[in-house]
Order: sequence, then C-alpha cells, then structure tokens
Amino acid sequence: MKFPFPLAATAATSLIAAGVTAGLVVAQTDTSTVAPHFGTWGFDLSGKDAAVKPGDDFFKFANGAYLDRTVIPEDLVRFGNFDVLTILSENRVHEILDEAVKHPSEATTKIGCFYAAYMDEAKVEQLGAQPLAADLAKVKAATSREALAAIMGDPASMGRGVFGAGITADAKDPTRYVVHIGSGGLGMPDNDYFLKPAFAETKAKYQTYVADLLSLIAWPDAARCATEIVAFESRLAAASWERAEHRDRDKTYNPMSPAELAAYAPGFDFAALLGARGLGKVPRLIVGDNTAFPKKAAIFAETPLETLQAWMAFGIADASAPYLSKAFVDASFGFRAKTLSGQPEQRARWKRGVVLTDEVLGEAVGQIYVARFFPAESKRQMLELVNNVRTVLAERINRLDWMGDDTKKAAQQKLARFTVKIGYPDEFRDYSALTVVPGDLYGNLIRAGKFSWQRELDRLDKPVDRKEWGMPPQKVNAYYNSSFNEIVFPAAILQPPFFDPKADAAVNYGGIGGVIAHEISHGFDDQGRKSNGDGVLKDWWTSEDSANFNARAERLGTQYEGIEIMPGEHINGKLTMGENIGDMGGLTFALDAYQVSLRGAAAPVLDGVTGVQRVFFGWAQVWRQKMRDEAQRKQIHTDPHSPAQARVNGVVRNIDAWYSAFDIKPGDKLYLKPEDRVRIW
Repeated sequence: MKFPFPLAATAATSLIAAGVTAGLVVAQTDTSTVAPHFGTWGFDLSGKDAAVKPGDDFFKFANGAYLDRTVIPEDLVRFGNFDVLTILSENRVHEILDEAVKHPSEATTKIGCFYAAYMDEAKVEQLGAQPLAADLAKVKAATSREALAAIMGDPASMGRGVFGAGITADAKDPTRYVVHIGSGGLGMPDNDYFLKPAFAETKAKYQTYVADLLSLIAWPDAARCATEIVAFESRLAAASWERAEHRDRDKTYNPMSPAELAAYAPGFDFAALLGARGLGKVPRLIVGDNTAFPKKAAIFAETPLETLQAWMAFGIADASAPYLSKAFVDASFGFRAKTLSGQPEQRARWKRGVVLTDEVLGEAVGQIYVARFFPAESKRQMLELVNNVRTVLAERINRLDWMGDDTKKAAQQKLARFTVKIGYPDEFRDYSALTVVPGDLYGNLIRAGKFSWQRELDRLDKPVDRKEWGMPPQKVNAYYNSSFNEIVFPAAILQPPFFDPKADAAVNYGGIGGVIAHEISHGFDDQGRKSNGDGVLKDWWTSEDSANFNARAERLGTQYEGIEIMPGEHINGKLTMGENIGDMGGLTFALDAYQVSLRGAAAPVLDGVTGVQRVFFGWAQVWRQKMRDEAQRKQIHTDPHSPAQARVNGVVRNIDAWYSAFDIKPGDKLYLKPEDRVRIW
C-alpha cells in the first residue's frame, strides 16, 4: 500500500496542489461551520494597500494590508483564502465525525469507527512500534532482491518502492483501463534536495531523520544504514527525470509488454512486483519515465541487499510514523513538516484525524457533507457561469489569427464535448467491502489500502467509469481530467470568496468564474491540448498551428522564469507551464464572460470601483496568501502551480483590459509593451 491512497483512476490537473494543510486567521472562530463573508459586495476592501501602485505590484495593491495584518498560525505553513475554506470544510467534517462517534447510524458507523480509532491516542501510544512488527519481519526475511521486489508490489505494504504500478484510463483509449508503471524511491520532495548544494543542510537533516526512525524500530546499526540509504537515494535521484519532464504526456506514454520491460531494464524483478500486485497476467504496460528504468534497475542490482532491506524498513517506518506513538509522530513532524515546510507546531490531533478520515473514506463523509452544507441552487448558478465561459472561449477560438480553420474546427468540437461535474457525484462510492475495526488504527489503514487497490484491480477489464470523481465533495479544489475531457468543481469550493450568490457578479466572475475558466483552459494548455474531444491522446493540430502555440507558450514560460520569488529562487517556467496557461485563460475568459453576462447593460460602479476592476479584484482576492519561506521554497521546486503572487502579477500584465482599468503606464514595474504581452487563447 502506498499512502495516501489515489483519489482517481485518471490523471487530472487541479487548481491548487493536493495535500496542502491550511489555516484560518479571520474573524470567524477556529471551529466555525459558517461560510465567511467578504465586504459589502464580495471583495474585502480593507485588505487593499493603496500605497502600492497597481502597475508595480497588483498582488500587493489588492492584498497588501491583508498580508501585513495576517499571521500564519504556528501549526500551519501557509494561510490564504483557499485555506479559509479548507478549515471551514475541516470544521464541518469534524462536526459530522463527532456526531458519528457519539450517535452512530447505519450511514455513519464506519466513518465514526475509523475516526475514533485515530483519536484513541492512549491505545496508539501503548502499542508503540508493535504494529510494524509483521511488515518489518517480512523485510528481514527477504533474503533476495526478488523477495524485496514482491514486497514493493504488495498492496498491504506501507513502504516505498523503486518502481510502482497503478491503474488508470488509457490515454490513447480512455474507454478502457490500463496498468501504468513508474519509478520513484526518494524520501525527499525532489531530486534537487539530494543533488544541489543549496539543499546540503536539509539533506544532512534527512540523514539524521532516517537514523532516528531506524533507531525507533530497533534496526541494527542505524547510523551506518542511514548513511547508506541516503547515498542509495542520491544515486536514484541522479537517475531520475526532472519534474517538468513528467508533465509531457507524449514522453510518458511508452507501451511495453512485461517481457519487453524486463529486457529493457534488467536488474529488477518486475514479474515479482507485478505478481504481488495481482498483475502477473497483464499483457501490456504503459511505462512512464522510461529512460530512468534501466538506470534505477542497475542501481537496485548493484546495491547491497543489507542496504536495500534497511531502506525498505525505513520506508515502512516513515510512511507509518504519523499513525504510531508520539516518538514516531514527533520524528516525522520534525523533518517532514518543520524542516521541509517550516511548520513550527504540530496540528491538533482532531484536525489530523479529520484529514485522514477524508483521505480514506472521503465519499462516505462527502455524502453527509453535501446533504448538510451544499445548497442545490448553487449548482444551477454554476451551470450558468460555465455556459458563459464556454461561449466566450468558442468566440475567441473563432477570432484567433494564429490558428487555421481545421484546427479551429477540432478545438470547437472538443469544447462542445466538455463534461461538467458540479458539487458531488451522481453515485457515491460503496465502502461496504471495507472492514473497519474499533481501536485498530494501523490495521484499518492496511485494510483500507488493500480495499482501495482491490477496487482498482476489479475493474481492470471493465469499461472505464466516467461517473467517478477524483475528489470528494468536501475538498476545496477543482480539476480538469484530460482523459475524460471534464471539469469538476467539488461543493466545498463553491463558497465565498470564490462563489457567493449574494455578491456582485463581477467578483463572482473574477473568483469562481476564473476557476471555471482556468479548468476549461487546461483542456487547451500545453499538455491538455494533446487530447481530443473524446479524451484520446492524439495530435489533432496542424504542424503550423502547433508551432504557433508552442512559440506563444515558450514566451510565457520565459516571462515566468524571470520572476524571482525568493533570493536566488526563480519560477520554473516549464514545470508551471500548464497552470500558468490555465491562469491566463482563467482571468481572460472570466473577464469576457462577465461582459457577456451584462447583456449590453452598463456595469454599476460600487464604492468607486468599476465592474472590470472588480473582476480583477475578485481574481486577486482568491490568491490572498502568506507562506513560510521553507514551504515557498519547496513549492518552487516541486509544485506545477506558481506561487500566489505570480498567479496574479504574472497574469494581469498580459491582459490589455487591466492596463486601461487601472491606468497602467510605461515605467510601472509590471508594464509590458503591447507586442510583448502573451496572447494564447
């Protein structure tokens, strides 16, 4: 079992990075379940900083006073408006889970039992490292590399593997499922942490962490093994692809038979891994980072068995540490949260329990969440917003001067075939086959991993389920799924400041309208554009149009690479390309869609702010956020999303309407000559 469990069977592009823990520093209380409100018409004017020229730093102009007065809570690494809603969602789920524990019903017994097992800290403390005994014994008994490869494939194992296999929709035939296999093996966020001198101190702390966990599980000669483990992972890092390479959907689609893979990457027993995973008879695999496979297989074959055993034992302890006794929890927090992200204090146990229960039983919780907290009217209004954005993009495609008629026709066909999912799935996931045992936290996690994998395995030869969601309704996020050609908006994001039925329409267009348009834009970003209207990965562009698109995308990437977020830390334009294009389309289409919504009427002026200005403010308010330096640095190296300030400043400077709306002039720091502004869609 690799934890956390995958939420979807198909790759998707989300609005923000998954798994970010967030917090709340606003007027509402820390346990409030009431949605926030912003200003009198949807924007918090008190958060502006009028001392900053909008043309110098629009992010700070719109948000500077808010940033100055906001203090990130000690148990968090960032704070912003996404996080306001994340905490709101956590509070609501906490209410649901508390009721499930105190007053269980047929619908809530399982979620309450799972949550209660996590909250039984005394029981967890009493067990210490005992829950790991059986898994560690298997590693000690594995006296061959074949046996270790089989453990890597075991869906009941908590450890990490050099290679791993999963099941997704086939990118070139999304009506059927296919087995994907990729490489990994690293215990730090990115290759850079192992290879670049700037991360030498972090790497040293990682080695100490490895030794500490090995000591906690009484592994022999922990300090020496830790040195060998970090050296082993450093070799794997040097053989790994750069993170941006993994985005290339053509480059990562490499069909092979298991026999071909074994011949291509000798030194690793792929048959043992696949067999343990129940995939021993699969005739075809899609190999992801293919050129890394021979290198990593050779490293695995050359590394002493004793080192590999220690590495796998550490992997099990590392993945399990948050669910064990305080000594393990503190060690994990000290490195994974404090060192890597700068988080000063551990979050309260109930908050961690809410997050874990959401990860394991998300749709069981979500079904209750929707019934209690999601108004049906929101769905209708969202559909109207979506339709306006689609209308705008269709018109823009027709007006493009760099795209030929044949490609335009195919683009219109793709846009017309978009599927829209709002709020919650039509059918919630069935967890009846998952056994949750009172007081058995670790056992519940193992059973959940096996359940999750068996669910994937059972559908391998069945038609793809297009009704499935990749996020539960209580997740504050949104995504585009290229294989399904769909945009998905969970219920929890459909609240202020993103979406407020009582707010000014312009702010809603800048907020949730921008989110909608962002996700639609992913269907036409540098990778999403490679799938057609049926979600099939194929080239539907003429060579000339493709070259025109790439030239514009490269100019945008160069712009972002010029943005220095921290001293010496610039945005990776290739890694963030898709999200930057999504943001560009998001605000551009949202602005046009707002104009369409006026139906020829003049936009009102509110508190001296014009309608167009309010759209820009709505977008900027969505990205209000402060982040700790360590977390910011981690984001720059690992996250395909640009930091918040760039998601505002990097976008507005390319939109002509921003210049006229805020009287931006040559000499302003964000000013770009008209010919230097990037226009894609």
